[in-house]
Amino acid sequence: MSFETSPEKDRLFSRLTTIPGINPMPSVGDWILIQVDNPSDLARKINRRIEPGTMKVPRGVDGAVRIRVGEPRDNERLFQTLREVTQIQRGLN
Repeated sequence: MSFETSPEKDRLFSRLTTIPGINPMPSVGDWILIQVDNPSDLARKINRRIEPGTMKVPRGVDGAVRIRVGEPRDNERLFQTLREVTQIQRGLN
């Protein structure tokens, strides 16, 4: 099993750390696990704005969602949408 990460995963992980309330965790493969408040609500909002399955709530992991690392263009859209949604949730719109 390889624990190497892709440059795109590293870039997205780093950018996610800049969003208040988002705590990405070291993850294996092409997924990033993120600790958040209200994971089901956040996943529902992100999946509505982008497409179903973009963000998932993993079973057996409380307070977290997971996202798949995709192409740079898709990751940028996810990052921007996640930032907007979390700002709205915090009342900063």
